[in-house]
Amino acid sequence: MTQSELYQALKSIGYPVAYGAFTSPVTPPFITYQFAYSNDLIADNVNYVVIDDFQVELYTVKKDLTAEQKVQDKLKELGLPYRKFEAYLDSEKLFQIVYEIQILGG
Repeated sequence: MTQSELYQALKSIGYPVAYGAFTSPVTPPFITYQFAYSNDLIADNVNYVVIDDFQVELYTVKKDLTAEQKVQDKLKELGLPYRKFEAYLDSEKLFQIVYEIQILGG
């Protein structure tokens, strides 16, 4: 899977999607995603398998189990295991659900 394919898949959920941040205001729920770090498999001093770690972030005004399930179902459909974290952003008055995923060969 490529980063472009990830974008298209996230977009198919039906919420606004942007890499990193939106350039104009959007109404929640919305999704952002971004590259976090590489975790390549290295063998014989060569990056043998490219492993890119991304964060997919869902933002909602209230705890929205339906929105979370849509994102989780899409990640499962794509065969992307994830780790999930939640925070409430007081300054934004939004819930942030972060999904850490890995894209192999990306």
